[in-house]
Amino acid sequence: MMSSEIIPVTKPYLPSKDKYKQYVDRVYESGWLTNSGPLVNELESRLAEYLGVKHVILVANGSLALQVAYKALNLTGEVITTPFSFAATTSTLSWENLTPVFCDIENDSFNINPDLIEALITEKTSAIVPVHVFGNPCKVNEIQAIANKHGLKVIYDAAHAFGVDLNKESVLTYGDISTLSFHATKLFHTIEGGAVITQCDELAAKVRSMINFGITGPDSIEGVGTNAKMNEFEAAMGHCVLDDIESIMTKRRGLWQSYQTHLSGVFQMQNWLDSSKPNGAYVPIVFDSEQSLLRAKANLEANNIFPRRYFYPSLDLVDSYGHEGTPCEVSRSTSKRILCLPIYFDLCESMVNKIKQILKKS
Repeated sequence: MMSSEIIPVTKPYLPSKDKYKQYVDRVYESGWLTNSGPLVNELESRLAEYLGVKHVILVANGSLALQVAYKALNLTGEVITTPFSFAATTSTLSWENLTPVFCDIENDSFNINPDLIEALITEKTSAIVPVHVFGNPCKVNEIQAIANKHGLKVIYDAAHAFGVDLNKESVLTYGDISTLSFHATKLFHTIEGGAVITQCDELAAKVRSMINFGITGPDSIEGVGTNAKMNEFEAAMGHCVLDDIESIMTKRRGLWQSYQTHLSGVFQMQNWLDSSKPNGAYVPIVFDSEQSLLRAKANLEANNIFPRRYFYPSLDLVDSYGHEGTPCEVSRSTSKRILCLPIYFDLCESMVNKIKQILKKS
């Protein structure tokens, strides 16, 4: 008999109402709703300490984090990026009148392939925007060496990489800027939100001005900016989630390992660097064909289990981005055969076992 419970690919972590009320009560007591309120400022400090980074600048969402990063680094012309990512990585480039140049991915990590980057660099190239896909760190040293050689900026889309370390330090410390998404679907969230991460004091000050219309003081406007500020109610949720983040990540890592243990001999799993470990954000599996994926997906959905084809399609097949580069065959092939399985804090081990059984029978 099919279960009536719907199992989505993810569910937001919701703290208790009483805990959220404690933080919301502070908003009412202060009367400060937005514009760098106390909860936002405190959350920035807590996150910087937790993540092991120098500057965390909270913004309204992850897409704005990327757009502000591009503007802050004065990007122009062409930007080399990956076609295997969520649409925002590329759409924000196009939105800022930058030309995405797609570089194919590695077959095992699903990250941008550093061996293919240099051939795509032209006199118009200003930056590289890699993605830590599903939180898996890119080959940051190889990418930085290429950027240094050609005088390029590096902005990491780290939307999936909250809490991920590489060689015992935060993966967010690499590149000129890293950006995070704190959308409700992420393992750490503020309902909607994001962050710009940098180790550079001057760049941090510039970003803070840019997210506040370019304003630097009561009577001072030193540049062009936008409104990208996070509000106090979103920060209140962030505090609640951060209070519980260790238990959230422990539970998700346990579920991730359970999937890994029982499915790694059946499906291709993502290969992580030995110097890092998964944060439990996503569970991608790769089928031998698109037909096999569609059959398994249908069997899961017949049991009220809803995985997601993520990422699909490969972004080099989307004409509206006005992109350059050669066809990315590895990305195209992977996107047709990859499926992300349900993982979230409230998901029980018995349901994970059911998902594994259905997959093995498909």
